[in-house]
Amino acid sequence: MADQATVEITAHDLPLHCPTPDAPLWSQHPRVFLDVLKTGEVVCPYCSTKYVFKGEAPKGHH
Repeated sequence: MADQATVEITAHDLPLHCPTPDAPLWSQHPRVFLDVLKTGEVVCPYCSTKYVFKGEAPKGHH
C-alpha cells in the first residue's frame, strides 16, 4: 500500500475539510470537516490523507 499524502495546514485553511478545494476530481469523496487543532494533526476517515497544523492557532471569538 502506498503512503498517503501529508498536508500542512495553517490558520488560513480553517475550518479544515477534506477533500480540499484543490483536490483532483477523481479523488473526491463526501466532505467531512476535521478538527486539526485538537492534537495538531488529523487523518481523513475516507482517504487517509494526514493533515498537520503548522503555525499559531487562531484565537477564539469573544
